Amino acid sequence: MTEPIPTVPATAREWQLAARPQGWPADADFALVEAPVAAPEPGRILVRNEYLSVDPYMRGRMNDVKSYAPPYQLGEAMQGGAVGRVVASAAEGFQVGDAVLHGLGWREYADVPAQHAIKVDASAVPIEAYLGVLGMPGLTAYAGLLRAGRFQEGDAVFVSGAAGAVGSVVGQVAKLRGASLVVGSAGSDEKVRRLVEEFGFDAAFNYKNGDIAGQLAKAAPEGIDVYFDNVGGEHLEAAIGALKVHGRAVLCGAIAQYNDTTPPAAPRNLAMVIGKRLSLNGMLVGDHYDLQPEFVAEVGGWLRDGRLRFEETVVDGFDNAVDAFLGLLRGANTGKMLVRIG
Repeated sequence: MTEPIPTVPATAREWQLAARPQGWPADADFALVEAPVAAPEPGRILVRNEYLSVDPYMRGRMNDVKSYAPPYQLGEAMQGGAVGRVVASAAEGFQVGDAVLHGLGWREYADVPAQHAIKVDASAVPIEAYLGVLGMPGLTAYAGLLRAGRFQEGDAVFVSGAAGAVGSVVGQVAKLRGASLVVGSAGSDEKVRRLVEEFGFDAAFNYKNGDIAGQLAKAAPEGIDVYFDNVGGEHLEAAIGALKVHGRAVLCGAIAQYNDTTPPAAPRNLAMVIGKRLSLNGMLVGDHYDLQPEFVAEVGGWLRDGRLRFEETVVDGFDNAVDAFLGLLRGANTGKMLVRIG
């Protein structure tokens, strides 16, 4: 049996899936347990996580259904993006102290295969930025808009869930690339204000005020060319009605129905896709990692010169990771939702 590393505890905590939720997840669906910490085997590194990411897609992995990502297993640690520092290395190219990005979050210490870890430059931007604007959410926004959405200068763009980690970047990239109009939806008047005053959207509305189609028509009376969908349901129905002929919709997420136990009632106007010759493109960020160098160069440049801003909602304490995740599903975040390990 491998002896624990002297500089780290013999055990550390991890969050496991205790039960599969029916509808909205609850605290009882998670378990905080102690797990052994041992020296890494050859080709692996031991990382002390500093920040964990909680993301909407994690809700789908709690279900025991076939999908693009395997489901979480009961009684095992959950997974997700994390950044931290190497505390022990048995892999070439990684040294103690290196800052790394990897996919074994939901635990205080992670035993990571070296090929699944990426060294990041923590001197240029805060380390947690690699979980947000320079990480998976940022690349999702960049690739989704420019590749899946085939954005062109002069397009009018509508983004649902626009105050989140992905949506807030989509709108800014669209403006920086020359959109004629950028409209966002969000779930509070404060988020709507910030979208316009701080993130540079031309217009925004609170979907909780109802009549999503009417509010979108008022904000974009001449219609839209691209819709970036983070929500699904009535938002997608409204966007189909607003899209111009040959418009494009990027289907990235459907958080409005992740916790539903019955099929969604909308969209009810899918027949319009035919007459308008619309393109509805599902996208997964994993298909677009070839854009990573271009993405980091362009978005990194915008960050350095202050033209693109990013927001984070940080929950302190590993004990509060589940609260952060449940808050994310309720829309409690602006920008990227993160957990800072105490």
